[in-house]
Amino acid sequence: MSLGLGIVLFAIGAILTWALNVSVDWIDLQMVGIILMVAGAIVIVLGIILLARRRRSIATSQTSVDPSTGDRVTRDESSTPETY
Repeated sequence: MSLGLGIVLFAIGAILTWALNVSVDWIDLQMVGIILMVAGAIVIVLGIILLARRRRSIATSQTSVDPSTGDRVTRDESSTPETY
């Protein structure tokens, strides 16, 4: 999601900066385009950093024998460690 948003922001900023030949008195479209390209680049970098920080999962399996019936009991647990 964040990579797509960053690419869209960068593309819109590039269009505003280089492809449009429109002059508007109340806003500088080239400056808005540059701001959007910088914001898009920041979002792309943050998206890559967040993708690199994958959550790791811990899987635990325990097998024991029930003393009353003699059946084998297997218990599986999965968890993700908390990171702050």
